[in-house]
Amino acid sequence: MNRLLRTCALAMLLLAPGLAAAETRWAVVVSGASGGEKYAEQMQAWRTSLQQALVERHGFDAANIKLLVDESVQGGTTGSAANVRQVLGEIRKTATKDDLLMIVLFGHGTFDGDVAKFNLVGPDLTATEWNQLLTGIPARLILVNTTEASFPFVDSLKGKNRVVITATNSAAQKYATVFPEYFVKAMGELSTDLDKNGRISIHEVFDATSLAVKQHYEQRGQLTTERAVLDDNGDGVGREEGAEGPDGAFARLWNLDAEPISAASNPELAALLTQRRNLETEAETLKQQRDKLPPAEWQAAYEKLMIELARISQEIRKRS
Repeated sequence: MNRLLRTCALAMLLLAPGLAAAETRWAVVVSGASGGEKYAEQMQAWRTSLQQALVERHGFDAANIKLLVDESVQGGTTGSAANVRQVLGEIRKTATKDDLLMIVLFGHGTFDGDVAKFNLVGPDLTATEWNQLLTGIPARLILVNTTEASFPFVDSLKGKNRVVITATNSAAQKYATVFPEYFVKAMGELSTDLDKNGRISIHEVFDATSLAVKQHYEQRGQLTTERAVLDDNGDGVGREEGAEGPDGAFARLWNLDAEPISAASNPELAALLTQRRNLETEAETLKQQRDKLPPAEWQAAYEKLMIELARISQEIRKRS
């Protein structure tokens, strides 16, 4: 009887809408106004290296990587506000809740004491406008603002199902950052797999980049002028690498690599892997609510999730 119940439960899982669908991973890399030929060349090198890492290291489909570039660079879509809106609008039409959308901003940022902006070719987009463009896209969102004065983006883009990373922990940090150089390196290096599980999470990329930035300034005997932060619990606060705080739980679960099993090659196992990821995310969300629910209610909900997670994990082991 237990075997029959498990079989029926698995059948319902596999027939549920969307569970067996392949995860689509998108990347939008935006280079705004360069501010000079030297920096334009630098941004071009970052874009090229990042695109290579996304395709070769993390298995992104090259067709799903959108590059918006400085107007002085030939062969690319201009990094203007209009083109940003168009690209995100196209993704909005097809993205699902199981997809991943990663946005990386290279260039310059400003903060006038009230409004934070990312400098584009032509009119800039404020942090609030970026949030408006991204609201409603159902995919899991990773936004990495590598520029100076980027910290206000943490609060403006905070929200559920989002990981927001900025190169600075203060809007007052207005010097050009070295964060993008080390972020691109971390995306492509095997050593970024800090827990040695064969996959790289966005949290591991953040930690590796932050450590490299710190080392950069220490080796030169310079005062650190940038401290990156990550927010993934939606409180708009963020925390630095190694610091105490609630952020990081979701970022550790969000691997940049594709699931090892594709829906095309093994739809049943791919569906189970998706279900496990969703349950892990639910568990982390519930942990954040521990102080907001009656103890008995929280414990019952958490135990239910853990039992279901154990069941799914057992099915995965059987089919792997």
